Amino acid sequence: MSHHQLGRGFYWDDLALGDTFASTRRSVTETDLVNFYNLTWFTEELFTNVHDRDSMAIRGRVIPGALVFSFAEGLIVPSIQHTGLAFLESTMHIKGPTFVGDTLQVQVEVIELKATSRPERALIRTRNTVLNQHGVATLVYEPLRMLARKPASA
Repeated sequence: MSHHQLGRGFYWDDLALGDTFASTRRSVTETDLVNFYNLTWFTEELFTNVHDRDSMAIRGRVIPGALVFSFAEGLIVPSIQHTGLAFLESTMHIKGPTFVGDTLQVQVEVIELKATSRPERALIRTRNTVLNQHGVATLVYEPLRMLARKPASA
């Protein structure tokens, strides 16, 4: 009989180039937007003004790309829980707007995986595509992280 730890993420040696997985889904609410711009001071009228939308670049209740990125990271954290050692860098491309009421999911593909000089850790780069409820990509980013190796006793 085997024993599995719930809530533990992937070790780097559990993964291979080309592996894919998808997160759970999360809807974005008006409260999420308001809390985010109050916390971060993203007080641009594009995000804070619910009236006079006709003069704005985007008419709907659009949310900042930084919030989309934050939600995406939150959705994939279970995949690196207790095994992620460092977030090192990332590219980020906003593909289209995300609106209050949209439901987000992250599709993840392993695109780079290499051991470091220390055998207990490796570098992993993924391509994370944030999709809305219509399957439309609104954000694509490629973070480079450091992950732990599976302990010999695991």
